[in-house]
Amino acid sequence: MEGSGRMLVTAVGVNSQTGIIFTLLGAGGEEEEKKDKKGKMQDGNVDASQSKAKQQDGAAAMEMQPLKSAEGGDADDKKKANTHKKEKSVLQGKLTKLAVQIGKAGLVMSAITVIILVLYFTVDTFVVNKKPWLPECTPVYVQYFVKFFIIGVTVLVVAVPEGLPLAVTISLAYSVKKMMKDNNLVRHLDACETMGNATAICSDKTGTLTTNRMTVVQAYIGDVHYKEIPDPSNVNTKTMELLVNAIAINSAYTTKILPPEQEGALPRQVGNKTECGLLGFVLDLKQDYEPARGQMPEEKLYKVYTFNSVRKSMSTVIRLPDESFRMYSKGASEIVLKKCCKILSGAGEPRVFRPRDRDEMVKKVIEPMACDGLRTICVAYRDFPSSPEPDWDNENDILNDLTCICVVGIEDPVRPEVPEAIRKCQRAGITVRMVTGDNINTARAIAIKCGIIHPGEDFLCLEGKEFNRRIRNEKGEIEQERIDKIWPKLRVLARSSPTDKHTLVKGIIDSTHTEQRQVVAVTGDGTNDGPALKKADVGFAMGIAGTDVAKEASDIILTDDNFSSIVKAVMWGRNVYDSISKFLQFQLTVNVVAVIVAFTGACITQDSPLKAVQMLWVNLIMDTFASLALATEPPTETLLLRKPYGRNKPLISRTMMKNILGHAVYQLTLIFTLLFVGEKMFQIDSGRNAPLHSPPSEHYTIIFNTFVMMQLFNEINARKIHGERNVFDGIFRNPIFCTIVLGTFAIQIVIVQFGGKPFSCSPLQLDQWMWCIFIGLGELVWGQVIATIPTSRLKFLKEAGRLTQKEEIPEEELNEDVEEIDHAERELRRGQILWFRGLNRIQTQIEVVNTFKSGASFQGALRRQSSVTSQSQDVANLSSPSRVSLSNALSSPTSLPPAAAGQG
Repeated sequence: MEGSGRMLVTAVGVNSQTGIIFTLLGAGGEEEEKKDKKGKMQDGNVDASQSKAKQQDGAAAMEMQPLKSAEGGDADDKKKANTHKKEKSVLQGKLTKLAVQIGKAGLVMSAITVIILVLYFTVDTFVVNKKPWLPECTPVYVQYFVKFFIIGVTVLVVAVPEGLPLAVTISLAYSVKKMMKDNNLVRHLDACETMGNATAICSDKTGTLTTNRMTVVQAYIGDVHYKEIPDPSNVNTKTMELLVNAIAINSAYTTKILPPEQEGALPRQVGNKTECGLLGFVLDLKQDYEPARGQMPEEKLYKVYTFNSVRKSMSTVIRLPDESFRMYSKGASEIVLKKCCKILSGAGEPRVFRPRDRDEMVKKVIEPMACDGLRTICVAYRDFPSSPEPDWDNENDILNDLTCICVVGIEDPVRPEVPEAIRKCQRAGITVRMVTGDNINTARAIAIKCGIIHPGEDFLCLEGKEFNRRIRNEKGEIEQERIDKIWPKLRVLARSSPTDKHTLVKGIIDSTHTEQRQVVAVTGDGTNDGPALKKADVGFAMGIAGTDVAKEASDIILTDDNFSSIVKAVMWGRNVYDSISKFLQFQLTVNVVAVIVAFTGACITQDSPLKAVQMLWVNLIMDTFASLALATEPPTETLLLRKPYGRNKPLISRTMMKNILGHAVYQLTLIFTLLFVGEKMFQIDSGRNAPLHSPPSEHYTIIFNTFVMMQLFNEINARKIHGERNVFDGIFRNPIFCTIVLGTFAIQIVIVQFGGKPFSCSPLQLDQWMWCIFIGLGELVWGQVIATIPTSRLKFLKEAGRLTQKEEIPEEELNEDVEEIDHAERELRRGQILWFRGLNRIQTQIEVVNTFKSGASFQGALRRQSSVTSQSQDVANLSSPSRVSLSNALSSPTSLPPAAAGQG
């Protein structure tokens, strides 16, 4: 994370390791385009300056080329296909399919309506009544035909659910806006809907589940194991002085503890978190590390052995005033203790530390600390004489015969809200897995504290090495069957590399082990998490600790770096799905009723009981207003009490189908009753079989008004789609819903009383209004009756809006490649090309370094470069199948005979 050194640049841009990660993330597109244009220009006329530019850019252009050609097809088409694939979410796929089905049904119904009306009129007029077609009657007949056509169009308009896209957009946009308040910054709209289906979350440990504030909580000093920070008076002054110097000097001077920005907050930790924890320990012992650093500034340090993952320790050598040397060391306790031959006693004097003493200490001090989830660090020192000066390059001899000062246990405390958040996820049917680079004991202890694993359960905790050993065959290739045996029980993956994380995510997504395809969310903050974040269905990057690459690859950014925000994202995701289902349930009820009423009414009475303008008003209520009202319902905790829907679960469940048909039966019964016996019930003139331009009748106005009232009350019913009884639950938490229902009611009064001829309405009496509202209220009672019928009995009801596996892949993508390369193969190729590129890079870099070392001319390096270029271009120019076989051969060099390897 920090340090000092000298650097030799051997690759920049797309050719560096970061560039390769970016290319894996699909960020190389623009570069490709530029290279493409450049290539075309140079094909036409190559002058001296251009050829020089091409020489400089040759490596990059060459290395982008195989990547492009391996994808098959032109780069532009590829990009279009890719964006198409990214944009179309599962929900959109289901909705599109459903809308098309409903649209087709509506079209058929409207065509039949027009045909029946025209036939009925023609037969009745010219066959039954035997009227001749007189030229002067033509305008009247044409008006009749136009009227029939308008009725047909009205049926079609009402049948097609054009409010669906609006409902989805409103729901997603509203959710995204609200999620911002819950610290979820959504970068891709469909991510919040996908999150509702999540079945697995692979979470990082540091900073997400824990606070990323290292703190020393236990210490072993002077033969005493302190379970909390010791009192400074209990520690020998000699030991204290050694301890303060060992920690202050043997750490990066850029690591500091600064006062808090706000009063009452914790001190700020700047630099390496582990070193911050140790410096905090010095401050807790009422000592100060600044004077020690002041006496020994950074430029006076004699030799520094920086920390690396192999030696797992860091050492700093200083020259003492008497010209002798002292080396301070700190590192993983199990490694540093093996190199200690003495230990400071309670009196501050070194005493012999034998292997059996070490075993005793491991058993009594280090293992208990590790079981508490602490990272154990040993601080030690060693003195060297001034002459003969030691051979500082012989690390093995230098890092030996140390004297142990103390062993400390450092904890990265679990965030207080995490255990509850994980419990909610598990109750919602989401498996949480921890993927960390930390020690397996620490990871297991933190996982128990978080509630990811519970003692006595059947689960797996693996280290990266063991994980790789189990999932790879003899050739070292990853096998899906082997991953399928591991992932369902895997809960903790410790000491894992970025590749392990990507492999695990890909393995879970590609698995066919479960009936539903797993939907995986991943959290990460580092550049190395980029590929895993990109591969996941939903990637969460940390807003504070996250790198730009991680944020770029993610779908949602957690602005507070907090795991509990993920639970909010799950709630909002499920809420989007539910909002759209509520809207569908409401709209389809209206559609079914309106279409049947228009169709049957037209066939029996030659006129639709609901006029065109009235139908359009109903359409406005049920499309625009209803989508606003039902798509803005806030989420509740109850959403987390059920399992995820799954990707191929139908949009319209059996319960919803029961509600749609149940309410349709109620509405149709009452509307047909009013249509055929309404005039007798209200003692008014019948509106049936009225002449062409007759004024609006009270009879048909009552039918229209009752129909609208039933929709208004059914909108309240539509708020619940899982068979709940209390449809008013939380209704006042959604002011938009209340406003829309009351507003629609007010506009309906105006339309009926003052609409007149334009709306085909005749003003109604108060008692007639009361009957309309009473019939509408009956919807709520009828809703309770429907809720009583158990759905399990209604086996004949079909679900709708299901996506099959095949339809999840857009057609363009299937057609774009004649060979029909599957995704896995394409990924594989891409990986192999990047592997080639990495190999080429390394060979070139070694050549450059050797050239520098030998001080020779660059001729050798350039020759090597040109041969690499020609080889890669040969690979690029091979035909597709042969290129794959060559790639496959090269990707497993162990299985090649020497001759074949040479040819390659």
